[in-house]
Amino acid sequence: MKEFFNDYARILTITSEGPVKSLAYKRLRMCHQNFKLHRLLNQDREEEAIQDDPRDFSNIVKVDTHIHLAAAMTAKHLLLFIKNKAKTEGDRIVMKSKEGTPMTLRQVFQKLDLNPEQLNLDGLDVHADEAFQRFDIFNTKYNPFGKSELREIFLKSDNYMGGEYFAEITKQLLVKLEESQYLAAEYRISIYGRSAAEWDSLAGWVTKHNLKSPNQRWIIQVPRLFVVYQRAKALSNYQEMLENIFRPLFECTIDPQSHPLLSQLMVDVSGFDSVDDESRPEVDFSQHVSSTKPQDWTHDNPPYAYYMYYMWANITALNKLRKSKGLNQFSFRPHSGESGPVEHLAASFLAADSINHGIKLQESPVLQYLYYLKQVGLAVSPLSNNKLFVNFNLNPFKKFFYRGLNVSLSTDDPLQFHFTETPLIEEYAIAAQKWGFSVNDLSEIASNSVRQSGFEDDTKKKWLGPNYKAGGIAGNDIAYTNVPNIRVAFRTRCLQEELKLLQ
Repeated sequence: MKEFFNDYARILTITSEGPVKSLAYKRLRMCHQNFKLHRLLNQDREEEAIQDDPRDFSNIVKVDTHIHLAAAMTAKHLLLFIKNKAKTEGDRIVMKSKEGTPMTLRQVFQKLDLNPEQLNLDGLDVHADEAFQRFDIFNTKYNPFGKSELREIFLKSDNYMGGEYFAEITKQLLVKLEESQYLAAEYRISIYGRSAAEWDSLAGWVTKHNLKSPNQRWIIQVPRLFVVYQRAKALSNYQEMLENIFRPLFECTIDPQSHPLLSQLMVDVSGFDSVDDESRPEVDFSQHVSSTKPQDWTHDNPPYAYYMYYMWANITALNKLRKSKGLNQFSFRPHSGESGPVEHLAASFLAADSINHGIKLQESPVLQYLYYLKQVGLAVSPLSNNKLFVNFNLNPFKKFFYRGLNVSLSTDDPLQFHFTETPLIEEYAIAAQKWGFSVNDLSEIASNSVRQSGFEDDTKKKWLGPNYKAGGIAGNDIAYTNVPNIRVAFRTRCLQEELKLLQ
């Protein structure tokens, strides 16, 4: 932790130094203008190149690198599912009342004063309208018809029914992915760290309902909610939370029979995420705070950087153990730079393999330049940002792409932000129309999404070509990616020139 804190403090010092800010700003502007010049001179050649290859944008793989399972369906999909269950399974017991009395689905609707035959999308009320800069309002949009009981019944894996309805709608999502052939996703599912038993419960749910697909991998999201559990007396200190999150994973890696279902689940897990509202005030990440051991952290919420370090440290140790046993390893891909202080992006730069959002990078040219130089992945969700934090016209995605940052498009929460039955294509289509992206641009973004994803090497070879790891032109196969070598050569040369300049 001492080394991490020193590096973190050093980055913050560098980002505030005038000459460094000027250098980063000018170099990013240069990258931006170079790309505009490249398009002006080479767009015709790029278009000719893709006309001669067997692929087009419709049949290259696009991975949704940031999507939460509890909101992965569209509003229409969820509405039809709820109406169908109300019609066909009204007499089924789905929950218990506060008094402990079993309740059928019909009784639940009667209690909530809802007529299943009159349900509509407007009443479902899940779209994130009037939620700009109001994350608290956005969180209520996970409740269908504004009722937490319906969220518990339909969108939870650990409930009275054992998460059966949630599993059924998840299966429908997986079928849609496979039918699309060229769409894939990494669904976020939550582990809270309140109890070590959460892992076996989640693994049992996934295994029981056979929630497995060649087009999908899991990412485990850990909400930064220690203080909530501490105040509820579910946890005494932060060390307990860390142990609940990671001890079962070390145990099943050392002895698969200790958690047999969890051992199976982890094969399909590609990484970890850290999530919460970044705009909430937090304790400063001072030297004193950084030296506080997790077992001594007994009040308040740890600062963002503190969470980042201990997530990174445990994932790194776990990966070393799993590598020694020939097992798959995990990336760390937290939410960072969606809102809140730009310092979060300094912490995630040190700890993360890639991040979700990252739009606050536009406020720090130095950090933005660092993310470019290291090609840290950014899974950006412009339609989500538009509703919550940044108007679409002000979104920096186009600027990031032009400058050569490693960006992909993602949906975040289709339930709240999208209207079509293919939300990821909706993101690409709107980006293309709004920002004037060409097919070459979209194909490059799609290729980035596969590279950022945690799908295993053999799968990436099928999607990007057998030599995708080589980098540069040698790693690009237009017959798989639909990205012209001219574009790849330009991106490679620009990055090499920037690195050479700094040397």
